Amino acid sequence: MERHEVERTFNAIVERDARTGILVGSVPGWPGAHSQGETLDELVRALTEVIEMLLEDGDPKLESEFVGDVHDPERIGVVEDSVR
Repeated sequence: MERHEVERTFNAIVERDARTGILVGSVPGWPGAHSQGETLDELVRALTEVIEMLLEDGDPKLESEFVGDVHDPERIGVVEDSVR
């Protein structure tokens, strides 16, 4: 039986740690879906790896839902990443 990959999109919140300057990203409401990186590209790669590993256990059981950025309806500062 052939396996079909489905592309899924998750929203990630990105913050910069004030003390270290490291970028920290997390998927709201998904325990364990977080990572860090020195650059945005590094963070996205690391977070994508974490999400792919978590998806191996099946669909996430989200504890909350991301509904948007109240300061910017165009969602500036939100990284969307697709994983297969």
